[in-house]
Amino acid sequence: MDKKAWEELLATQGKPEILSPDFHGPRITVLLQPEGRTLSLPRCKTVWQLLKALDLPEESALVAREGILLTHDCALAPNDIILVRKVASRG
Repeated sequence: MDKKAWEELLATQGKPEILSPDFHGPRITVLLQPEGRTLSLPRCKTVWQLLKALDLPEESALVAREGILLTHDCALAPNDIILVRKVASRG
């Protein structure tokens, strides 16, 4: 999925819910699925920090940017649009 497709997906999600509104530094946008929530939060430096901020265990979500899966040590940039897809193992 390219940047334009990400932006189109974001447009269908509606206005982001702003977390930590008093923070005026760099932010990222997170598309949280399957809930369909869109969040704007202070930029985390890594995927691991993002999952921690969302209170999600590392093994419980797939994280992607522009259609490319990210590992937990990948850096995040200001204004990134990140997809966090919760996953569950079923036995």
